[in-house]
Amino acid sequence: MTTIKKMNPKEVNDQLAEQLKKMDTMKAPEWSNFVKTGNHKERPPENPDWWYNRAASILRNIYTHGPVGISKMRTKYGGRKNRGRKPEKFVRASGNIIRKITQQLRKSDLIKLSDGEKKGNIITSKGQSMLDKVGKKK
Repeated sequence: MTTIKKMNPKEVNDQLAEQLKKMDTMKAPEWSNFVKTGNHKERPPENPDWWYNRAASILRNIYTHGPVGISKMRTKYGGRKNRGRKPEKFVRASGNIIRKITQQLRKSDLIKLSDGEKKGNIITSKGQSMLDKVGKKK
């Protein structure tokens, strides 16, 4: 059995996205077809299932990096903004998208808020078993 941390992240995200798509609580909002993922992007994502891929990536990120808040994930998914003639600068990703996905993951009982000293989202036993099943499939 291989662990999620040792597997290729793209394969893990693809398998997790397929499982998340089947869940009733994980639904992409209507506005997700028109929205950019951050201020640094010029266009919305081309992949119609990008919502589930981002949710899988967030779930994997919470699993690997422990208690993680919205602010840290905004920084992780951010990028460089092209400002024309001015120098490029780093811009954080959209907080609304990350917030809505974490709310859906909490509703699905895959993550929960940490009660400990370090605040943020942590993985639940249900989320842990889902990730372990993905690790066993390889």
